[in-house]
Amino acid sequence: MAQHILIVDDDERLTEMLAGYLTPRGFSVERRADGRGGLTALEAGDFDAVILDVMLPDMDGFEVCRRARARSNVPILMLTARGDATDRIVGLEIGADDYLPKPFDPRELLARLGAVLRRARPAAPSAAPLRFGRLTIDRQARLVLVDGQRRELTGRQFDLLALLAERAGRVQTREQIMTALGAEGWDNVDRSIDVHVSRIRNAVEDDPRRPRFVRTVRGVGYVFSPASEGQESAGEP
Repeated sequence: MAQHILIVDDDERLTEMLAGYLTPRGFSVERRADGRGGLTALEAGDFDAVILDVMLPDMDGFEVCRRARARSNVPILMLTARGDATDRIVGLEIGADDYLPKPFDPRELLARLGAVLRRARPAAPSAAPLRFGRLTIDRQARLVLVDGQRRELTGRQFDLLALLAERAGRVQTREQIMTALGAEGWDNVDRSIDVHVSRIRNAVEDDPRRPRFVRTVRGVGYVFSPASEGQESAGEP
């Protein structure tokens, strides 16, 4: 069954090229040229992923991403013309799953799109939920619960939290994280891993400034602490 992709970009030549590239590779593509059209399509349709440009004629892609994320966990791959690290960090902070600077090779876009789609798939049925006091990480349903209440994370953030929790008590360097989760989209230069950790803490910690679960080991990386009470972070990113 073809995976349903929404492209929101006002560059008609680019969207036509992407549709022509993705369709024979097993994707069903819809295109919208502005933010409001993209949001309307998201409300009306069931999409597997969104390719979203930052620069749109009516509102910027960040606002579209913010509104879309408030309604849905659909994977979002953002396109940025400038390749500016600030744009990429902002996109990650508001809930984008990945980013790709323009101009890009369609093969790289296909690889990144495949990566965000894989991260959005449910885990194998044998993956039992991980429970740490008030925190539950359900890898099969890809849900994070605190006191039974769902907390929203992007696909990449969920995978990062699950990885750290599966390796609880073992410090993970950024290089180990990149290797375990796949290198696409991880960039030590713009500190994207640190941005994701910050978002995870905002979602699951009582006090993100004094995290109990996802702790920093200064100069090394991160460690998930299964004993959630009475511990403080070794430092912030």
